[in-house]
Amino acid sequence: MTEASFSSRYARYSRPKAPLYTAAERYEAHERLEWLAWAMDNAVRVPGTNIRLGADALLGLVPGVGNIVTTAVSGYLIREAWRLGVPRRTIARMVGNVALDSVVSAVPVVGNVADVFWKANRKNMEILNQHLGRSSPSVIDGEWRRMP
Repeated sequence: MTEASFSSRYARYSRPKAPLYTAAERYEAHERLEWLAWAMDNAVRVPGTNIRLGADALLGLVPGVGNIVTTAVSGYLIREAWRLGVPRRTIARMVGNVALDSVVSAVPVVGNVADVFWKANRKNMEILNQHLGRSSPSVIDGEWRRMP
């Protein structure tokens, strides 16, 4: 097998060389992923505490289907990170966060409690922000401030 035939045979498994997003689309994708991570992990504050939870913890209460849905949504976040050009090693860290979240969430009571405190989507957004060279959005007086 020559090198040309080897590389053409496995070309479909490699990342495309051209950027998948324009600059404006990259910004929109990042904003969309920030909102998704917030909705999944931090959307609601428990009154009288600083504990925040989101759809991940609430969907985890649905037996069987909830864990599959939350893992699929987290997988979407990882897919978009890949399309934004995140290296494979960083993608592997993100997959590890989601895998740990999914395995622990499968345990009936402990998993529901762990979903409140282990925020895999927020952790993955921090990893993505480090890769993109952005700081995490800041919260001032309970309102989100848009980062430039």
